[in-house]
Amino acid sequence: MAEAAFKSLRETADLRHLRQIIVGLDEGVILIDPDQSLLWANDAALAMHGVGDIAELGATVDEYRARFQLRYRNNHRVEADDYPIERVVAGDSFSEVVVEVTVAGEESPRWVHQVRSLVLNDADDSEPACLVLIIQDVSARFEAEDRFEQSFNANPAPAIICRLSDLRYVKVNQGFLDMTGHHRDQVLCRTVYDIDVLRGAEKRDLAKERLGEGRTVPQMEAELELPDGSTKLVIVAGQPIDMGDQPCMLFTFADLEPRRKAEGALRHSEERFTRTFQMAPVPMAIGARDGHLLCEVNASFTQMTGYGVTEIIGRPLGDVQLWESDATRRQIEAAIDGGRDLRAHEARIHARDGAAIDCLISTEAIRLGDDACVLWAFQDITQRKATELELVEAIEAVMKDTSWFSRSIMDKLARLRAPQTDAQGPGLDDLTARERDVLGLICRGCDDKTIARTLDVASNTVRNHVARIYAKIGVNRRIAAVAWARARGFDGEGVAVDKHQRETAA
Repeated sequence: MAEAAFKSLRETADLRHLRQIIVGLDEGVILIDPDQSLLWANDAALAMHGVGDIAELGATVDEYRARFQLRYRNNHRVEADDYPIERVVAGDSFSEVVVEVTVAGEESPRWVHQVRSLVLNDADDSEPACLVLIIQDVSARFEAEDRFEQSFNANPAPAIICRLSDLRYVKVNQGFLDMTGHHRDQVLCRTVYDIDVLRGAEKRDLAKERLGEGRTVPQMEAELELPDGSTKLVIVAGQPIDMGDQPCMLFTFADLEPRRKAEGALRHSEERFTRTFQMAPVPMAIGARDGHLLCEVNASFTQMTGYGVTEIIGRPLGDVQLWESDATRRQIEAAIDGGRDLRAHEARIHARDGAAIDCLISTEAIRLGDDACVLWAFQDITQRKATELELVEAIEAVMKDTSWFSRSIMDKLARLRAPQTDAQGPGLDDLTARERDVLGLICRGCDDKTIARTLDVASNTVRNHVARIYAKIGVNRRIAAVAWARARGFDGEGVAVDKHQRETAA
């Protein structure tokens, strides 16, 4: 019946050939009689509605409306008079109307159609001879846009999209709103000039040029102005995209404000440390952990050593010859390289003028910025050591006879004179058996006469043995020899003492 109506409608050759022209088009085409009958539809139009022939599409406009429910993209239902098929019958001319199409009885739409109208008139008649509905299936495009929309909104990374034609913002995600404190309505429809995402950018001119050309804006630091008038440091980058058929620019951001605050706090902390370091009355230095180079010294250090800042900074301590000996330097550097901190380690250093300075040295591993460093602290005990030695010498001058002292006093005097005797160097095996006997009797508090009587030798022989012992172990005083022996666990207990001397000592 529809076929007969179609033939009666078309008396001219042009209309008879119309079906042949549109049958193979990718766009869907529906021909409608002015009396609201659906005359014919090409295969593309049928497929876009999931039907196989015109009868399933509907014989009339009313049947079509009953079988397919339409709504706009904003989820508002399309009223009956606003159906594109109704509007074309009413003679309305329109283009690019986008609707979602749902089969009657179903809840979710199956397709998204973009529809436009066409009215065909006879050459000699102003009345329409045929009404045409032209349909494009844009479901895939809008599905992709929906996926992008969901991803864009769910992405925690701040982002905003502006239309290139007028530089107005058309989309903004929650990440941007959270970062800036703006409300969505305050952002949308405003321009790049209103909310300047390139404010204070390090390459602002380049960014504006790329934005005007619709090209990629490279990453750069910028400062966003916030609603309260403060600013936020960010990294901004722009990527051209298409939203529908409109070219746009997607701006994405990385919030650098936490980094700036952390850097500010670190800088203030380092400034406080530097002030404290420079004003400290204790001689201090900062050195690189790798290479043992000094990076900084304070005023107390230069005052103690006599080295100026330019003379010692950037040089290994071994080259400066700060340490008394290479053995001392190697011992201290080995401890630092092994990750150990020194605490009140006694060592001797040399001042610039060659003067010896006895110090207690402490170190602490620290970090300055990204660098591993060592903080050195030096306590000058030269005067204290001198006072202690003067005390010992005074006691020795008054009390020449060591037999007057008890064993505990001898030990204390030995520790006082040599608190950190190095166990390396000459050992007991370097002494002869007779020299060890003499040294043992010295450790037990015997004088030369008692040693001579105990060993049954002459006093000169004892003095010769004592001189050789001093030369071998590197000392020149009796108490130093006792300290040397005690450091090696030798106290002379195995040497028999003359009975008369034992009674005298008792």
